[in-house]
Amino acid sequence: MDITIDNTIVMSSNEWEKKGELIPIFDKEIFTIDVGNHKNCLLILHGYLTSSYDYYKVLPELSKHYRVVLLDFIGFGFSEKLDKQYCTIIDQTDYVLELCRLLELENITVFAHDYGTEVAQEIIARQNYSLIDFPIEKYIFCNGNMPLDHSFFLDYHKNFKEQVAKKMISMLASFGIYKKSIRDVFFDATKITDQELTEMWYQLELNKGRDVINFVHHYIRERKIFWQRWISALKENNVPVKLILGRKDPINDDETPNPLADKIEDIDICWIENCGHYPMLENPKEWIEAVLKT
Repeated sequence: MDITIDNTIVMSSNEWEKKGELIPIFDKEIFTIDVGNHKNCLLILHGYLTSSYDYYKVLPELSKHYRVVLLDFIGFGFSEKLDKQYCTIIDQTDYVLELCRLLELENITVFAHDYGTEVAQEIIARQNYSLIDFPIEKYIFCNGNMPLDHSFFLDYHKNFKEQVAKKMISMLASFGIYKKSIRDVFFDATKITDQELTEMWYQLELNKGRDVINFVHHYIRERKIFWQRWISALKENNVPVKLILGRKDPINDDETPNPLADKIEDIDICWIENCGHYPMLENPKEWIEAVLKT
């Protein structure tokens, strides 16, 4: 497979914004990029405290194979930022599915990373109950962070959960802390440049985003509330699922077997060696090969 990645040019936030548009969905505006003249669609759901910009390196190659739809979740990137309001995973899912309907997407593969994996699992739950009227043919999960062991939510994990929450909140304190926190989850910290981090921080701060995105405590609480729903959805799912995982991700390392493998039969797991939490940025060529591999 001949895959070309240009690692010499960093795309600016302004250039990335010009690739998409704000699409009104219900009462909000969602930044959306829709490229590639193909019947099969790859819908990409990004992670926490970043945005669709995570995929700027891989978009040109992906669009040769798929109609690629990237969006910024509400409160992230160039999408509408909310003041004194928490946009739940349920809300985010409503917006994503309405966007799919509006764009008339077909033959969809849902790719979800980090925070996006919760939205993808809510989509699976609805698909299991025949609440989605368009075809989703495959799910790809990448370095997700949802605890799949119910014991995570027991009281003796309280201190650990509080430490996780504090670390995530501290990322918002300053650009210096944000930059260090992102680099810490790369296997090779030199694979993310200061310029890229500056662009990511700019999009986080845009429209007072840093002031309104701090909902991590709600986010963890919501994962607890819907744990049974989402785990049941994974067990009952009959759509193919693939895992693409950076083997050296400090958030989800490979020291123990991935719990998803115990929840889903016949799951396809693809490891990317010498790679951390953001394989689409750290090892884009290998990541594309994993996505395209049938």
